[in-house]
Amino acid sequence: MIEIIYIEDSIAQHPRTIDILKRFPQATPIPCANYKEVFNPAGQNFRLQKKKPALILAEKKGNRALPIPETYGIGGKYNFYFSHMLNCLYDCRYCFLQGMYPSAHYVLFVNFEDFLSDIQSKTAQQPEQPVWFFSGYDCDSLALDHISQFTQSFLPHFRANPTAHLELRTKSVNIKPLLNNDPLKNVVTAFSFTPQEISTQLEHGVPSVSSRINAMKKLTQSGWQVGLRIDPIIDCTNFSKRYESLFFDIFSIIPLEMIHSVSLGAFRMPGPFFKKMEKLYPTEKLFAGSLEKKQGVVSYKKEIEQKRKETCKNLLLQLIPEEKLFLCETAPETTF
Repeated sequence: MIEIIYIEDSIAQHPRTIDILKRFPQATPIPCANYKEVFNPAGQNFRLQKKKPALILAEKKGNRALPIPETYGIGGKYNFYFSHMLNCLYDCRYCFLQGMYPSAHYVLFVNFEDFLSDIQSKTAQQPEQPVWFFSGYDCDSLALDHISQFTQSFLPHFRANPTAHLELRTKSVNIKPLLNNDPLKNVVTAFSFTPQEISTQLEHGVPSVSSRINAMKKLTQSGWQVGLRIDPIIDCTNFSKRYESLFFDIFSIIPLEMIHSVSLGAFRMPGPFFKKMEKLYPTEKLFAGSLEKKQGVVSYKKEIEQKRKETCKNLLLQLIPEEKLFLCETAPETTF
């Protein structure tokens, strides 16, 4: 799958770099001084690169655990996100990454030990309180785990630090790394969903809804907590029927006690990202819908957004207690 691997000079001799190169002997290694030389130049063809992305191994410098917007979260008071990777295996038409980054190449920051040091530091600042760390906003937490081996690198830390909580956000069914470990109460694997008809149209390369539900079932049978992320909510014909069917399919199989949380979030996109994505997909029906720009963010018209969120909320509250449901409110220019 990976034919070219760019290697930042500063981590050329990092043990994780050496291990990845051994596991991909067929790939052509190319050194670079800084990953941004490859990743950031303007004028790259995102759609062409998406067909055969390269892997860029780099060092993440500066802040590695950043606070999330106040309008997000799943009940914790102290919340941070981190990105050990940039870009995603999947090709979802609504994904803001396509408007945020000029390149479709995968960036893997191999200095996991620095991420874990930052996570430890944030956790130590609140020794008596749970501190949440969210992975999977700039990538899919599990889809490329066979390359990154992220799960096996991070789970031991959270096993040893029970007040640190980890959310793995994913659309992947690559759950083997989790099933190979004993379940942790402070780790939640959160699966994102849209109804199957919408997924087929907009979530290219993503495993089917039934496959994801089956993956959730296997995890819960092994003792792992799961989460549901109905985000973004996509307006469509027969909206209530499609989302009601989705929720029924999930909750008829997944035990309620094993569902940690459910969150709802409407479609939203920073204005500059949306403009770029319109150019990438000029015939995409999603972008021709009932959208408007408010405070720098493109989203559904207010009355549509509120109606669709209220419908989902009412459907879910027939299935789960209210304390498990969290609403992600749209904030101006919100990105992770």
